[in-house]
Amino acid sequence: MKIISVKDIARKDVPIYYRLVYTAVATIEIAGGKTDDYGVEFSIEIKPTGEKEILVSLRREIHYPLLPVVRELRALIDRMHSAGEIPVV
Repeated sequence: MKIISVKDIARKDVPIYYRLVYTAVATIEIAGGKTDDYGVEFSIEIKPTGEKEILVSLRREIHYPLLPVVRELRALIDRMHSAGEIPVV
């Protein structure tokens, strides 16, 4: 399993300023070389301690163990956020 990309990132309007909520499309390669696009919703919340919490949910069922997919998506989203590739406004 490999996360190819997270694209079409759109921020949802949420009244809580320290919580950023987004929708996106993740291209995921499953075993056997088959790739497919999955709708994803994720949030990035900055805690008062400065710790970053990222929650990810897929919009449809994936035929692969969910925990490794979510773990890889969280890591990629964290790297993208740190690099400034995710819109804040």
